Amino acid sequence: MIPLSHYLIVSAALFTIGVLGVLVRRNVILIFMSIELMLNAVNLSFVAFAAYRNAVDGQVFVFFVITVAAAEVAVGLAILVYLFYQRLTTEVDDINQLSG
Repeated sequence: MIPLSHYLIVSAALFTIGVLGVLVRRNVILIFMSIELMLNAVNLSFVAFAAYRNAVDGQVFVFFVITVAAAEVAVGLAILVYLFYQRLTTEVDDINQLSG
């Protein structure tokens, strides 16, 4: 059996990559993908701790996080499509003002 620490190391690495993606990238789509990577890193930690404790509450939190992530993606991509239609770019520096 794989020890808990290995799962936590992988989760921390994925979360760090996601944070770096949010801080470094300027494209909105890549920022969304980095946020999803951070959410999945947290999900991995929840599942690892739930398996370690022989409990199901971690899996329940994972379903909640997946639901919130799906809603975030739906709303975020709708806003992004509208912004791309209006401004013809997905760069954060170019769409820093929301006025029409």
